[in-house]
Amino acid sequence: MKINHIYKGDCTTIMKNEIEPQSIPLIFADPPYNLSGTSLNLANNTTGGAFYKVNEKWDTFDYNDYLDFTEKWISACKHVLHPGGSLYVSCTQHSVAEIIFTAKKIGLKLNNIITWYKVNAMPNITKRTFTHSTEFVCWFVKSKNWIFNYDAVKRFNPNKTKDGQNKQLRDFLDFIELPIVQGKERIRGECGRALHPTQKPEKLLELIILASSDENDIVLDPFFGTGTTGYVARKLKRKWIGIEKNAEYIELAKQRLKVKKELVNV
Repeated sequence: MKINHIYKGDCTTIMKNEIEPQSIPLIFADPPYNLSGTSLNLANNTTGGAFYKVNEKWDTFDYNDYLDFTEKWISACKHVLHPGGSLYVSCTQHSVAEIIFTAKKIGLKLNNIITWYKVNAMPNITKRTFTHSTEFVCWFVKSKNWIFNYDAVKRFNPNKTKDGQNKQLRDFLDFIELPIVQGKERIRGECGRALHPTQKPEKLLELIILASSDENDIVLDPFFGTGTTGYVARKLKRKWIGIEKNAEYIELAKQRLKVKKELVNV
């Protein structure tokens, strides 16, 4: 098992063959939402497209294939997760039922669902539904001995008491307000358009990593994308492992993390 390393390939296979069983304290997964296959022309949009209209081959499944895919990768996560470890899974209302059902089916316990309210969400183009302005992060644990750094999360909470003290978490933990990634944090091509349609905010990863891991712990991301999890883990003095199939995303992650070519399995 290689640390601070990007594995190229299928995450289920790599977790079964390359990652030591019960060795990972924290996994953050941002899997395909299976929402592609329909187009939405937003010529002036530079944030990668509405999350519910992502149109990528890696995000396109037959529904039964998606269920099978979901069970396989979550089972592989459970296999490598430390007995006191945590699995956080990013999803939307379109996939949250499948994620929760599958995780419970294989024996993981749902601790919380964090609601990410996107303060700059895409506008309601069709005017036929309520605006899609939230995503979710489901927190699953394997046993009763999970890590939760309560004081660190209190310090992370931007809301303070009247006298400036750290507040309890009820006004923040289950509902976090963050914009869709923009500005310097957004990874863009020369044309100015986002190079990954579902890049997650670094602040969201900071919350998760601070809450459910300690310094020098390993944070695994089986859908590494452009490397946000590794970037934040390193900043917070954690080790990281990334798994990614897409060669273009791996190259972006390498540049972001300044990972040498020989540290990536090809």
